[in-house]
Amino acid sequence: MSVRLVLASNNAGKLREFRRLLEPLGFDVVSQAELGIGEADEPHPTFIENALVKARHACDRSGLPALADDSGICVDALGGAPGVRSARFAGEPSSDARNNIALIDALRGVADRRAHYYCVLVLARHAADPQPLIAEGIWHGTVVDTPRGAGGFGYDPHFEDRQTGLTGAELPLERKNELSHRGQAMRSLIARIGAEAFDVR
Repeated sequence: MSVRLVLASNNAGKLREFRRLLEPLGFDVVSQAELGIGEADEPHPTFIENALVKARHACDRSGLPALADDSGICVDALGGAPGVRSARFAGEPSSDARNNIALIDALRGVADRRAHYYCVLVLARHAADPQPLIAEGIWHGTVVDTPRGAGGFGYDPHFEDRQTGLTGAELPLERKNELSHRGQAMRSLIARIGAEAFDVR
């Protein structure tokens, strides 16, 4: 018997990916938008706090277990910024193009270009779950001034993977999923689900 699970996101791409990964484990994944649930506020300075808020919000509104993620790019020379503000680094309305311009402008004349993408996933059984399953992933690289590649999204054209020397936008999707912060976090979460025999009671 499958377990219905709410994805605390309105991102269609994320919904497809999480469905593909979690359906074989017995989860019927639906988006919060399908249930008429609005997005939660994300007021916190850390990824984990925001992911917890989103998971609890979806659980509370739906009465179902929920999965939430929070992710972004952290640049060493900028003290970890854009961080949790990655999607809105250049302000509102959110725009990948404007965010990338703002990032390159912020690093003008800076030699240290080390950066990493970070993702945290939270799977909560209910809104008051004292032990939600938490998994994380980190993808190391550097920020390059000139964008390369036609794939990916966000900061991918300016994020050069440390291992391959390719940007996130140049990597084939399957290879990107092997390396990426979200891919790492998802594999870790799946391992935890299997190890802990996830029970919604």
